[in-house]
Amino acid sequence: MKRRLSLIVSVCVLLGFLAPCRAYAVDVSATAAILMDAVTGEVLYEKNADRQMRIASTTKIMTALVAIEHGGLQDTVEVGWEHMVEGSSMYLKPGETVTVEELLYGLLLCSGNDAALVLADHCGGVEEFVALMNEKAGEIGMTGTSFANPNGLDDEAHYSTARDMARLAAYAVNDPTFVRICSTSVVTIGGRTMSNHNKLLRRIDGCIGMKTGFTKAAGRTLVSCVRRDGRCLVAVTLQDGNDWADHAALYEYGFSRAETADRKNDERQGG
Repeated sequence: MKRRLSLIVSVCVLLGFLAPCRAYAVDVSATAAILMDAVTGEVLYEKNADRQMRIASTTKIMTALVAIEHGGLQDTVEVGWEHMVEGSSMYLKPGETVTVEELLYGLLLCSGNDAALVLADHCGGVEEFVALMNEKAGEIGMTGTSFANPNGLDDEAHYSTARDMARLAAYAVNDPTFVRICSTSVVTIGGRTMSNHNKLLRRIDGCIGMKTGFTKAAGRTLVSCVRRDGRCLVAVTLQDGNDWADHAALYEYGFSRAETADRKNDERQGG
């Protein structure tokens, strides 16, 4: 009887030690994923993070950054027939005049492929704009990335990696104009009311959004960012049919791990 009781106690103690480890275990259904500290660059979780893959409309993070750097927010642009394109849209009409700021909202909230083309034309034309995107990628250290267009439509020469997209997100959170726009849930501007496709804004405390994406070839792609308790984490999932839940799990893991590290540091300092 004593031996059996001792065994039960030992098992309970062992489980007690293992419980914290289980709490911090995480996995995602994405083909490729990463969770990164946007300030330090520390990688908290990764899965096939360097695999080159299609990234769909998460491309528009780079599109927005380049447009912000090379165009004034109140610059006006005339929409042409050549800007009408397949896929998601902010429903621009040929002949109307819009500001760069309106286009950025349409790009990041509605994922407008039309907005991407108008912005590119305004900043020197599509070919020149794509060259600027690739130049910026090189500056950021996105060594596994190639951009072929400003909207993310499928192209063999258009791809990135989860790690590179996390680097891009970490760069983007330092641009106040980008953050202001991508973190907006709903906006009425220029006579249009636009809602953000990113559900994480309403589901995760501290989420500042970023960018969703989808094509049949790429599947669902998602780049997000959360600021909480003095920390800033970015998450990327590529080809992930369960991306909302996976990002929530990644952030729970990342911030729980940080809290545990802080607690241990406090205990060491107190001792």
